[in-house]
Amino acid sequence: MTSMSRRSRLSFVPAAIVGVAAAVQPAPTEPAEVIDPRWVTARAISEEFAAELRAALEKAMTDKGPAAAIAVCRDEAPRIAARLSAGSGTSVSRTGLRVRNPGNTPQPWQRTVLDTFEIRLAAGAKPAELEYFEIHADGSARYLRAIVTQPLCLVCHGEAIAPALEEALEEYYPQDQARGFKVGDLRGAVSIEWPARKDAAP
Repeated sequence: MTSMSRRSRLSFVPAAIVGVAAAVQPAPTEPAEVIDPRWVTARAISEEFAAELRAALEKAMTDKGPAAAIAVCRDEAPRIAARLSAGSGTSVSRTGLRVRNPGNTPQPWQRTVLDTFEIRLAAGAKPAELEYFEIHADGSARYLRAIVTQPLCLVCHGEAIAPALEEALEEYYPQDQARGFKVGDLRGAVSIEWPARKDAAP
């Protein structure tokens, strides 16, 4: 087993931004044959999640106005995550350092990675350079991919929120912390976890 499979690994390499998430290619120091295929799968899942959610938000806002975006994030995002989880045998979710839904509060490991993402982003790292992949001895794996604030996000998460949206947010999310963001800020991350493998060595 490679050293990557025994310890945490952060990959910081340039690539193009896709949707609201970043597409990151395998680090050049890792030969293709030793990269766990789940890492590639995780990237694809995170891209699909981001693309579907963005499309749903744009449609809702076009058809019904900005307030409709709240319902999309509340209802549609969990449905997308559940479908992708069921189809891949993973657990797909979102998290962040400042969350709107308390159910998305980061686990300790996620908070540690998010802190690292935020520090590197503030230091000038490109969004595409922020991804994390880790494999455990029992064969389980976990992945985190940064979501960086885009102009579309500011409608509900920016520094100035319309009064009608404020009212809706206070109704649905009385513990809301996810406000005051600017374009380019770390908004959060897509998280993907695999269970332990039955054939893993004891």
